Amino acid sequence: DYSRCGINTSFNTGTVVGVSSNIFQSGVLVSKYIPSFSWGADTGIRYDRDKAISDINNWMAFKNKSLTIIEKEKLLMLYSNTEHL
Repeated sequence: DYSRCGINTSFNTGTVVGVSSNIFQSGVLVSKYIPSFSWGADTGIRYDRDKAISDINNWMAFKNKSLTIIEKEKLLMLYSNTEHL
């Protein structure tokens, strides 16, 4: 949920993408596993927590919705419990 990928990003069948990842990489296939809150593909950079929440809220605003307190708490818990490679 809340993950997105850039144009020309290529995935293998069976690739697992975590929550709130922003994946971009052109010309090669991305890894078979992308952890939650990844920034880029195979960069080892973690998506900033506050930026991720802000981006999700901006995306939801296009649909006249917003994150509930419970959804935000779950995302923050997942962020703190996600080990990043």
